[in-house]
Amino acid sequence: MFFLNSLWDWFWFLFWAFVYVAYLFALIFIIIDVFRDHSLNGWLKAVWVIFLVFVPFITALVYLIARGDGMAQRSARKQQEYEEYSDDYIRSVSFASPTDEIAKAKAMLDDGTITQGEFDALKAKALGAKF
Repeated sequence: MFFLNSLWDWFWFLFWAFVYVAYLFALIFIIIDVFRDHSLNGWLKAVWVIFLVFVPFITALVYLIARGDGMAQRSARKQQEYEEYSDDYIRSVSFASPTDEIAKAKAMLDDGTITQGEFDALKAKALGAKF
């Protein structure tokens, strides 16, 4: 790269490259959030996307200021849905059924291997209760 002759040229090049990549990430997350939001109808989604294409920087700032809290809530809700889905999937493909796990825990309680509190925790875990 012949145009980067001094240390400051490198500094500014790296700075603007970082800003550009961060801006692209912000745009991608905003577009994902626009289509994830079920409270917006199709016309409003189209308006947000059109403004993001033609006036991207100002639209991104307005979106983050106006809808930033909702963006975080939708993201957290979607993460919780993913966790619940994966827990259900793991539970469905595991070899032991909840009744088998409870029976094993009851046998360990009867043997004195575990306490009543530990048995209750294992029973709640086998039934899918959240702690």
